Amino acid sequence: MNCYPRLVIAGTHSGVGKTTVTLAIMAALRMRGRLVQPFKAGPDFIDPGHHRAATGRPSRNLDGWMLGEALNRAIFSRAAADADLSIIEGVMGLFDGSSPVNEIGSTAELAKQLDAAVLLVVDGSAMARSAAAMVAGYAGFDPGLRVQGVLFNRVGSEGHYKLLKEAVEHETDVAVVGYLRLDEAVTIADRHLGLVTAMERGADELYVRLGKAAAKTIDLGRIEALARSCNALAPASPGPIMKREGRTIRIGVAQDQAFCFYYPENLELLEAEGAELIQFSPLRDQSLPDDVTMVYLGGGYPELHGATLAGNVAMRTAIREFAAGGGTIYAECGGMMYLTQAIRDFSGTAYEMVGLFPAEAVMQNNRMTLGYRTVKLVQPCILGSVGLAARGHEFHYSTLLPKGPLTYACALTDARGDSQGPDGLVFSNTLALYTHLHFSSQPHVAVSLVASARRTTTRVSGSLRGAR
Repeated sequence: MNCYPRLVIAGTHSGVGKTTVTLAIMAALRMRGRLVQPFKAGPDFIDPGHHRAATGRPSRNLDGWMLGEALNRAIFSRAAADADLSIIEGVMGLFDGSSPVNEIGSTAELAKQLDAAVLLVVDGSAMARSAAAMVAGYAGFDPGLRVQGVLFNRVGSEGHYKLLKEAVEHETDVAVVGYLRLDEAVTIADRHLGLVTAMERGADELYVRLGKAAAKTIDLGRIEALARSCNALAPASPGPIMKREGRTIRIGVAQDQAFCFYYPENLELLEAEGAELIQFSPLRDQSLPDDVTMVYLGGGYPELHGATLAGNVAMRTAIREFAAGGGTIYAECGGMMYLTQAIRDFSGTAYEMVGLFPAEAVMQNNRMTLGYRTVKLVQPCILGSVGLAARGHEFHYSTLLPKGPLTYACALTDARGDSQGPDGLVFSNTLALYTHLHFSSQPHVAVSLVASARRTTTRVSGSLRGAR
């Protein structure tokens, strides 16, 4: 039985600086020579990208509502098996989840599922003895949770930190492990969906600077001790993702600054069904990769790259012809927006897109759609048969403005089971969702997508060759 040393880094509330603290600790531990396996609680694509840049290892999402305890533990144990320790960044505040009256989907729920110690991040600015009351409240709110450490962020000086430390240690049994000062040089810019992505930042200097800052003011030995204080964790079934026998197919996966939101398990489950994944860029490439029989267009920021996407007429034409020839296309959120007639950005400027669906994707200031979703098929499509259900989430500032009749294959409900309308635009063998699905919640999705690509291999390859 593996001990899986592990630590959950949680915040008192959103905006407290969890990601900055998490990246600083990850980078500092990596500088110490540790193999750090990163995880992110909740549905998020941006923070995991920064985790990967800081640790050199892919970050995995764990979520109580989308996946449940068994899948969370299975994903965790697979990824953490060869690591020295695992760091799990929380979501929102420690106890915030899908409901105001239970813990489902919260960081607290996940910490208990993994039997992990919790390091609480507190914004120490403009605070002294009140910090003790805050820490005591969070540590005592749920007796089943082990809040064992506290770290103060945005501290003004070492003297200020000493006041905070003395207050907490006098009133609680929670260990104070250090602090970070407010430093604009290591602040990651924010925008409408969250932080600027790691792919866009490019350089590793940020993570090096964060790691050095953590090494100066955080007791990293204490951090490792907290991670190793956990009990042994029995691996949860299912075991490793196994590859099925069968003919290999090639799937083109859009990967660039405009399309970069993918759960690693989605890609791995496609590979397990016999897919070879080939990356391509709708921003830069002039054609689809050779001999692909499926295209996967993930979410991202196409609205920030409207002019470049519109200007790449060759790629837009290639995708439109691929779809018209019966090729399988699966698109989510930003990928779905790319398949409409146009994207209209925040300034109101419209950029022509692929044009499979008679609609525009219109960006809206201060109007965000956010929440867990269950997607249920109401007509058969490339995801499977009527009645199949999978879980995911919506997170976008755009809305669809129809310009003609639209056909939908799915019905949405939220975490409470309330209807959220239709989703899943259909054109031939193309399905485009606003919802980001986590395939692990319904592995048949990957089975069905690969099966659809296999069925169309001969016809699509022949039609595309003929078109050339």
